[in-house]
Amino acid sequence: MRKTVTLTISVLAAVALVTGCGGEKKDAGPVKASEVSPSSPASGGAKGSAEGKKGVPHQVVFEVGGTGTAQMMWKGNSNHFEQVTLPWTKTETMQLEDAELEVGVIVSVVPGSVKGPDGMLKPAPCTIKVDGKQVADNQNGKSPEPCEYKLKD
Repeated sequence: MRKTVTLTISVLAAVALVTGCGGEKKDAGPVKASEVSPSSPASGGAKGSAEGKKGVPHQVVFEVGGTGTAQMMWKGNSNHFEQVTLPWTKTETMQLEDAELEVGVIVSVVPGSVKGPDGMLKPAPCTIKVDGKQVADNQNGKSPEPCEYKLKD
């Protein structure tokens, strides 16, 4: 009996949370063009903003050396965390947009550990190249820091 009551209360609580358990918000209906101000987001933003602007496409190449497999985290167009077979290379085309044109975007790769010549674990060597130019490395795995670069137009 106790399990049934607990289950029923749990189900009711979940339904209340999903449905909002409050007053209904009425739809105000369609928005008329005359009701939208020039600086509102629905009309494309304030005059002079960078909204809708795009930069030039960049080819970003992430590389991690070594042999075997390793857990790795990398960020290009989105964040990734995966187990990969080494050596590993990933190429992405990235195009900065809007506010990214002013502040830039961090691209990075955090390599997993690999066995060094002495049998000890060390960070796998990593590099990042942008448009064919090497912009970041971890000194062939000697640095514990990830490979990271701020991409700007």
